[in-house]
Amino acid sequence: MKLKTFSKWLVIIGAIEVGLMSVLKFDLIGSIIGRWPAVVTIFYALVGISGFWGAYAMLAKKKKK
Repeated sequence: MKLKTFSKWLVIIGAIEVGLMSVLKFDLIGSIIGRWPAVVTIFYALVGISGFWGAYAMLAKKKKK
């Protein structure tokens, strides 16, 4: 799997997670891998990095046009 595809999936999963937390007060990731708090923290860090990377790529692409 390419890094770009993996990053996109992380952003999608992160968006679903935030939507579930805000509407239903349900932590999907915490309920799936909640026994390992370090893994949850790493997952959220990867989601955040992917979001920044996606935003940067989108803004850099806009400047080229």
